[in-house]
Amino acid sequence: MSDNKILVVDDEPHLVRSLVFVLEKAGYQVFAAYNGEEALAKAREIKPDIIFLDVMMPKKNGYEVCAELKADAMTKSSYIIILTAKGQESDRDQGVKAGADEFVTKPFSPILMVNRVKEILAGNQISP
Repeated sequence: MSDNKILVVDDEPHLVRSLVFVLEKAGYQVFAAYNGEEALAKAREIKPDIIFLDVMMPKKNGYEVCAELKADAMTKSSYIIILTAKGQESDRDQGVKAGADEFVTKPFSPILMVNRVKEILAGNQISP
């Protein structure tokens, strides 16, 4: 198993399960959170290398969580991939302002996300 830690944050359990499954199968340590507050606590606890972060969640939205994580010395180096069903340019701009490293519109292929994780961890952080 890899030493790399990945946090999957979404309030849709089926999405979390599918992404966690393929990432664990690829050999990563994967953790899950289901709302913004849980995401912040879990990220500060495990200091993940990569965070998949949904935008529309209870308690704190993904933009707020992203901004807080990027402002925190313990988590600012985590690579954050915003996941959203909203693909508008204004949504993308909001994600960039919050400090997101990448923006992926739902639906997406979990297998392609595993490939993206491999690229990021290999140092190739160019967006697909």
